[in-house]
Amino acid sequence: MSLRDEQLDTLRVGDRDVDYYRIADLPGIEHLPYSLKVLVENLLRRIDGVNVTEDQVNELLRWDPNAEPSHEIEFGPSRVLMQDFTGVPCIVDLATMRDAVADLGGDPEVINPQVEADMVIDHSVQIDHYGVADAVARNMDREYQRNGERYRFLRWGQQAFKNFRVVPPGTGIIHQVNIEYLAKVVMTKAGERGRDLAYLDSCVGTDSHTTMVGGLGVLGWGVGGIEAEAAMLGQPISMLVPRVVGFKLTGSIPEGVTATDVVLTITQMLREHGVVGKFVEFYGDGVASVPLANRATIGNMSPEFGSTCGIFPIDQVTLDYLRLTGRSDEQIALVEAYARANRLWGDTSDPDYVEPEYSEYMELDLGTVVPSIAGPKRPQDRIRLDRAKETFERTLPDYETPKTYQNPVPVHTDFRGDFEITNGDVAIASITSCTNTSNPSVMIAAGLLARAARKHGLKPKPWVKTSLAPGSQVVADYLRKAGLQEDLDALGYELVGFGCTTCIGNSGPLLPEISKAVGDNDLTVVSVLSGNRNFEGRISPDVKMNYLASPPLVIAYAIAGTLDFDFETQPLGIDAKTGREIFLRDIWPNNEEIDKVVSSSVNREMFVRDYADVFEGDERWKSLDVPKGERFAWDPDSTYVRRQIFFDGMSAKPQPVSDVCGARVLALLGDSVTTDHISPAGAFPASSPAGKYLLERGIQPKDFNSYGSRRGNHEVMVRGTFGNIRLRNQLLASVGEEVRPGGFTYDFVTGKPSTIFDASLDYRKAGTPLVVLAGSEYGTGSSRDWAAKGTLMLGVKVVIACSFERIHRSNLIGMGVLPLQFPEGQSAESLGLDGTETYDFQGIEALNNGTIPETVHVVATKPATDDGVTGTAKPAAAGKPVPQPIEFDATVRIDTPGEAEYYRNGGILQYVLRRLMK
Repeated sequence: MSLRDEQLDTLRVGDRDVDYYRIADLPGIEHLPYSLKVLVENLLRRIDGVNVTEDQVNELLRWDPNAEPSHEIEFGPSRVLMQDFTGVPCIVDLATMRDAVADLGGDPEVINPQVEADMVIDHSVQIDHYGVADAVARNMDREYQRNGERYRFLRWGQQAFKNFRVVPPGTGIIHQVNIEYLAKVVMTKAGERGRDLAYLDSCVGTDSHTTMVGGLGVLGWGVGGIEAEAAMLGQPISMLVPRVVGFKLTGSIPEGVTATDVVLTITQMLREHGVVGKFVEFYGDGVASVPLANRATIGNMSPEFGSTCGIFPIDQVTLDYLRLTGRSDEQIALVEAYARANRLWGDTSDPDYVEPEYSEYMELDLGTVVPSIAGPKRPQDRIRLDRAKETFERTLPDYETPKTYQNPVPVHTDFRGDFEITNGDVAIASITSCTNTSNPSVMIAAGLLARAARKHGLKPKPWVKTSLAPGSQVVADYLRKAGLQEDLDALGYELVGFGCTTCIGNSGPLLPEISKAVGDNDLTVVSVLSGNRNFEGRISPDVKMNYLASPPLVIAYAIAGTLDFDFETQPLGIDAKTGREIFLRDIWPNNEEIDKVVSSSVNREMFVRDYADVFEGDERWKSLDVPKGERFAWDPDSTYVRRQIFFDGMSAKPQPVSDVCGARVLALLGDSVTTDHISPAGAFPASSPAGKYLLERGIQPKDFNSYGSRRGNHEVMVRGTFGNIRLRNQLLASVGEEVRPGGFTYDFVTGKPSTIFDASLDYRKAGTPLVVLAGSEYGTGSSRDWAAKGTLMLGVKVVIACSFERIHRSNLIGMGVLPLQFPEGQSAESLGLDGTETYDFQGIEALNNGTIPETVHVVATKPATDDGVTGTAKPAAAGKPVPQPIEFDATVRIDTPGEAEYYRNGGILQYVLRRLMK
């Protein structure tokens, strides 16, 4: 009898029996971290002797906490989760794959999600209207005007594909909908013995903050859209069993401190420790006192501290949250019975509890956390609030230029009257993002602060764009029930929508008069948001510095109107009735007050009511004209949704991979280049390659929409790749040109500066492959598939970096782009590379033998010309020494045999399609 058969058992839950795979008595299971127990169950349940073997399970049970990752497993997530920015390209690819299967003589309907796949449309609402009572309706009307074509396509997909559901616009943010409704913790399906089979919920998502579900004890993380498509099509995710960091929580949050302050502190600690590629698991006696919403807030920030996941075990807090959010009594009983039976119950006071062993240990006494913000460009750059003013003043000069006007600039507006703005002023103060708007404690705190501020006659400054975009309609319910929405409205924090707005770059335009004043005078204005991402160029093209803060602090900064402010010593204003100076401490709510309002205002009925018809949508959604048929009828004139080209001319069998010779550098980049720098996001001007493309097709700038909304059109997206306004391509400096921020490069074909896209066209005509050189932490940030898709479509064959962030490295391989790493301790600069070289990569062909070479030999040849730049210049003078090639061995960052198969096939989707065809 196989191990899988031996461990199949029956569990009594209430008045019914369910089957489950018993892991509680497997040797070694008791000391495994919770997250690895989840993987044990996942593997045991899926043993087939081919992809998953008994040896893999036993090897995992013998996990050595001190070992470096080397054991490969095939993880099979129970669900796939998508948002519309990253999800639309997935469905475009699936629709295109149906066409490709038909072209190869197969049945198009073999292309269907093989596991549950859900999409939450939450990334397309923009804050065009704010500070008015009907902002939600007006913004949603505009959303449908902009995105009707995409939404019709998604509704077609919902009807055409099996196992695919869509949560319509205006419902909430993907991760909040996930923890409040979609996540089951323990799932069931028809078993092999006539009973339901219970198994652990797990998921991967096309958004890096999928990790938020770890607060519920569900193992999940973000993957690229390419990897998610493969998972939907039944392909396991190849991964190395990671090191697991045990993060012990003790104590309790002190007065005046929020969950946001805790998570910013944890983010800083874990980034400094180094957890990229690792699991982070929270444990200890203090965990029981951490509310589920706080756990979710912490789990949400996993991408910011760099780990694959941030997870909490199942305990009574989990069950209480499931009950609060409307899960059935039967489901709650199943979760508890299953967790207890399989040694997954995390209550440290339980007599059967055994403390897990971890690879590394960290600890935080929650009582030591202080109020904080983070910025101006990375989530891990935490600043104590009492030092925010001095830190800002020290940082501000880095963002100013000789063109920056130092005096206040007068601004006249019809909407907000007349005022002056200057450097450091807060242009955007937005309560937004799943990180915090899933948490009643900080949302209620924001409402109570607004009430106190209103009582004293305090208001945000007129130049501040204020907005409130909760992650769930339930938030609006309990703010109304507590009577706090009226107070928020009075301060300009009317609801603007239910979705991911400012945090993703959908902050909408500033008042045109403010935008003009900022641009004409090169002012450095800032944003403050209750989100998780504050990377350069992400929030607004007018804003240079971005800070993360708790929702009540967002309002406080809106009232202050500037980052150049010390809340301890500077009053927020004067009480008009008493003439007394009002400080932040005078209006900050205490923990007892917050807890009292939360307990009286948040209830189960709200969740049951709001999620009763979650897939139905409003009349806007229901009235969409939806095309029919198993294959999508592509509109050749569409500028939103176009048939992909990745499968054009694809053969039934893959061609051998080959070495890359004669490659030129497209971009020479520094450290911490994020997927926001690479992948197109936000708005774009008419002068950009994408803008010109749309103008040529009769689309006016007012109708450009955002890159995110046009992710289903590869022609737009490739033109915006590497186009971020904060990107600095140092290749331009290497050839003596000015480093213009944005998507610019030096074109060695023409011998002139050019846009990255236009240069790529010249290289393609010349048959020249391309390479990108980068520093450390390349690809940090969101799990954006277009950062890899666009890289490939520009003609890039190889990326060499000092180090990679996990998801982007995986995505590059998934698109057939080879990720290489400079030798340990080396970089482009230390090796003497400046991007003017021609590159040969030798040894890639070893992959054709079924092996993964440890290194590839790189030969970088400097130009032998007097100007040192172009091959068209005159040759070097007679007798002048010809530069010697720079040679080194770069580490191949194809980490698993599965990744090697994807690369040999030209990408993961080609690999999956060929397997399905068989």
